Amino acid sequence: MNLQDFGKLLRSRWRIVAAAMLLGLLGAIVASLLTTPLYRASTRLFVSTSTGGSLTDLYSGTLYSQERVTSYRQLITGETLAQRTIDKLDLGMSPGLLRGRVTATAKADTVLIDVSVLDESPVRARDIANTMSDEFVGLVRELETPSSGTAPDARVVVEQRATVPQKPVVPAKKRNIAVGVGLGLLIGVGLAFVRERLDNTVKDRESLEHITGVGLIGTIPFDKVRQNRPGSSFHGDRSAIAEAFRKLRTNLQFLAVDNPPRVIVVTGSAPTEGKSTTAINIAMALADAGKNVVLVDGDLRRPMLDQYLGLVGAAGLSTVLSGAALLSEVIQTTKFPRLALLASGATPPNPSELLGSQAAKRILAELGAHFDYVIVDSPPLLVVTDGAILAANSDGAVVVAQFERTKREQLAHSVGILQDVGASLLGVVLNMAPKRGSDTYYYTEYSQGIRGSADTPADGAAAGAEPGGSPERSEGSTLPKARDSGG
Repeated sequence: MNLQDFGKLLRSRWRIVAAAMLLGLLGAIVASLLTTPLYRASTRLFVSTSTGGSLTDLYSGTLYSQERVTSYRQLITGETLAQRTIDKLDLGMSPGLLRGRVTATAKADTVLIDVSVLDESPVRARDIANTMSDEFVGLVRELETPSSGTAPDARVVVEQRATVPQKPVVPAKKRNIAVGVGLGLLIGVGLAFVRERLDNTVKDRESLEHITGVGLIGTIPFDKVRQNRPGSSFHGDRSAIAEAFRKLRTNLQFLAVDNPPRVIVVTGSAPTEGKSTTAINIAMALADAGKNVVLVDGDLRRPMLDQYLGLVGAAGLSTVLSGAALLSEVIQTTKFPRLALLASGATPPNPSELLGSQAAKRILAELGAHFDYVIVDSPPLLVVTDGAILAANSDGAVVVAQFERTKREQLAHSVGILQDVGASLLGVVLNMAPKRGSDTYYYTEYSQGIRGSADTPADGAAAGAEPGGSPERSEGSTLPKARDSGG
């Protein structure tokens, strides 16, 4: 993993990292609040030896004192001195407990010993430190005095006595917070890395194109308003999602300049990936560019397009396939110019058989002959075979994958299903992608002056003309005019 990949990991999994750091911070605060405050009182001892007046004697005496310092440090933290101090102050603790609160340190090549005592009471910490130093002076005198009673060669003097400490040294709140946040950061990054390694969903161009073998023709940002209201016009809309669908429209029109696909099936791997809303918005984007478009609800099991567009769903594709009505009688015009709808009709008992019939092929062919584009919404490929059947009878299929939801194996299986029936996979659309991040880019910076906006026919194609120069197919059509939804 290089630095760029690490940056992408932090951007995509920042919530995990932030949550771990927050937990580390809270843990440090709780630990600091629950820790009993301890105060430190310190004294300083000076070790000296009896020497002669010559420089040699002075040097030898200094070395002798430095050697004594190491032994004296052990005596200060020993049980004998602890017991003497407890007896002197009448402390209600064991020698072992007091020894754990006492530290003796000495800098190299010096004859000074710093004695520190930790205690819950600042006054008692001072008293223990001073008493222990005084008792140690007496202990050294006893140990260093020869049996003959002559003056000892070494002695200890209390050079600095302890005072009452003003602030506790435990807990170290700033240090605890720094350690807590630091540990949280390390744990968060580790969890993010593990989550990334275990994540088998699609979320970038490279994985999509590698799995499908075709190009990513559209990246649609997540838009809560548009998801809840898919039947909204793009006219005058300069939002990121509107520009994303205009870019998708351009890519569809130029997939094959000499023979562009006209009958396009929009499908997906599993439910709730946004294929129906994607199909509606593709159709509206094409109609906004001046193309005559018919939107076909090929989901005969769970139709949604009539509800999204506020039209009648009782009569439609299944009605024509059963012979109960003519195609021209069930096509409905929508409130959007140049966009018609062929609803699903009543739910039949045998949807797969109807969609695989010759009648269904003829209907798609007839619609393709009289409209510039036929956009078919189909059921998910991994749920039923209807989507594969419709894709095989069309010019190609567009597969919708949802960001961080569609699994890689699901997408690979869907591509395999389309290949098995001989359907042409035109491209893949990544839906509900984040609006920010290195993997996505939208047109917000240029939304005030972009060519091909919602106000004019986009992509360099005039209304009624295709990249190949073909005229609008609805002119002079033998198919009767689509009726209004209320007619």
